Amino acid sequence: MTVTHDMTGDVAVITGGAQGIGLACAHRLSASGAKVHLFDIDEAALKAACDEVGPNAAAHKVDISNPDSVSAAVADAAAMNAGTVSICINSAGISGPNAPLVDYPVDDWVRIINLNLNGTFFVNRAVVPFMKQNGYGRIVNIASVAGKEGNPNAAAYSASKAGVIGLTKSLGKELADLDIAVNCITPAAAKTAIFDQMTDEQINYMLSKIPRQRFVQTDEIAAMVAWLVCRENSFTTASTFDLSGGRATY
Repeated sequence: MTVTHDMTGDVAVITGGAQGIGLACAHRLSASGAKVHLFDIDEAALKAACDEVGPNAAAHKVDISNPDSVSAAVADAAAMNAGTVSICINSAGISGPNAPLVDYPVDDWVRIINLNLNGTFFVNRAVVPFMKQNGYGRIVNIASVAGKEGNPNAAAYSASKAGVIGLTKSLGKELADLDIAVNCITPAAAKTAIFDQMTDEQINYMLSKIPRQRFVQTDEIAAMVAWLVCRENSFTTASTFDLSGGRATY
């Protein structure tokens, strides 16, 4: 793995860190010298991820849809590092079922909004005080091209990711006078466990919309995130970065 940014001394909280995009980011940041605290609901996957990443990784079982669980885990991570949380990557998310809006199960709508959008809010809310206290921070919230364009039969997912974009822009402007950058990325689909929640029809639809004619790799996402959370990113904030393989039109 190519390491291009020195993150020695940085402490990162990564939600959804036990697999997929979160795990790829954990590898990238750990290789750059950061301590990475992986938040996930799956204890077995967390243990495997920490073993894989190595001694710079620590596991925290967290339900990000529960604000008390989030606050306690962030406080624990900070306490292990002299009060420091300098990086936050919000990767946890679910796609939910594929169904027309008029048939969309209300319970699934609430569950997806609670995890994808409210969970991102809870995590941002918990890490910002530590960043302000230390005068430095980098946050990346992982949205989706679906939040820009909307995917049919995926209203809850699309709406939750659009909300993440709006939250990011709002918080980035709130903190713009500090050395705390808040950005989000809008990747096209990556082949992760989230595909297990989708129908073949939905997967084929997403692929058909990507001019590069392939899905993004998690390492490609981690490479962009690594720049967004490094100290060199000293100006850009409240922005959205596209990794859609040419799909996004704005």
